[in-house]
Amino acid sequence: MKIDSGTTAWMLAATALVLLMTPGLAFFYGGMTRAKSVLNMMMMSFGAIVTVTITWMLFGHSLAFTDNPSAALNNFVGGFDALGLQSLVETATKDDGTGMPSLVFSAFQMTFAIITVALISGAIADRAKFGAWMLFTVIWAAVVYFPVAHWVWGTGWLNTMGIEDFAGGTVVHINAGAAALALALVLGKRQGWRKEPMRPHNLTLVLLGAALLWFGWFGFNAGSELAVDGTAGLAFLNTQVATAVAVGAWLVVEKLRDGHATSLGAASGAVAGLVAITPACGFVDPWAAMVIGLLAGAICAYAVGLKYKLGYDDSLDVVGVHLVGGVVGAVSLGFLAAYPFLDQQSEGLFYGGGFGQLGLQVLGPVAVGGYSFILTWIIGKIIDKTMGFRISTEDEVTGIDITSHAETGYDLGTVHASGVSSPNGPVTAPATKKVDA
Repeated sequence: MKIDSGTTAWMLAATALVLLMTPGLAFFYGGMTRAKSVLNMMMMSFGAIVTVTITWMLFGHSLAFTDNPSAALNNFVGGFDALGLQSLVETATKDDGTGMPSLVFSAFQMTFAIITVALISGAIADRAKFGAWMLFTVIWAAVVYFPVAHWVWGTGWLNTMGIEDFAGGTVVHINAGAAALALALVLGKRQGWRKEPMRPHNLTLVLLGAALLWFGWFGFNAGSELAVDGTAGLAFLNTQVATAVAVGAWLVVEKLRDGHATSLGAASGAVAGLVAITPACGFVDPWAAMVIGLLAGAICAYAVGLKYKLGYDDSLDVVGVHLVGGVVGAVSLGFLAAYPFLDQQSEGLFYGGGFGQLGLQVLGPVAVGGYSFILTWIIGKIIDKTMGFRISTEDEVTGIDITSHAETGYDLGTVHASGVSSPNGPVTAPATKKVDA
């Protein structure tokens, strides 16, 4: 089939937008940590870009998007027809009628794998060995992400049953959120958790990261249509609407509960809305996108407090925002999915559909969440028992940036006298107090 230049140009742009989301996530997460951990937190996102890119090229695309020769195994994982992506080079365009080069589709899907892995890192801020994290990203992508992508977006069992996930509520956010919970339990709580203040050290970075995520998410959601058409436009609009409403809902909850509407709440509400609309953006009317955003903003604002009640240290609220927000979005399709965006048999209850689609939209999060949690816990435990996953207590107290990377995010030292002058001669820098990062 002849390459469609318009579709190809849009998908190249969408791919770049989704890739931008991972550096955006690095800013978002980095600003939420303490100053002594910001570089390590950002390095975990950049590390995922490296490892998942290589893993995807070698065998990830093949496991996710080719058919397994065994019909039984094909329900769970793809085959090996695209190892090294060589077969995609030889087949210029996808056979789905979009006119998109096969390699462009693969690059687009690769960026989804990258950010899914990077999302998990927020749950274990301040305390994970960088080398152990890098190893984890390779193993987790291979045994969790690639098979789950095949289940839902390939020819796996959930796709065959009819689950709907437009852009990754189940594959990306529930998958990453469940993994984040498991890994937080494996590594345990940070030193001083609930006893020492662990507030975000730089809310400016948090807002910058949220803005980059919001911007990139238009490629994430609208690009998932894989075409330039009305559904892509619907996904684009719904993404904006749901996110704006979610920010408002989160801020209202904060104001009523705490007396203040915060910038951190605005950033977190935006991400919650983006997460929740992701599986539904191309399948619901704009009014329904408002409902999803409202539910996500309010529910996730309360869900982030679960860690204090249940006693797990999810450092940057990956569970409360991505797992819970992903479930809100996925299940909402059982109520709000609309014809003609979907086949009539896939309509939600509010549009005259039956309970079948609602059951599938519940089954997907349960199956993916359970699989991801169990496999992540096993992977984490194996790494922890072999090479060790957590840094020492001394290194954690000192700060993981300096002990793991020999760098600091900020120069908090004294002013050098040699670099300062005055009409009366050299100025001696005053002694400075030690800064508690």
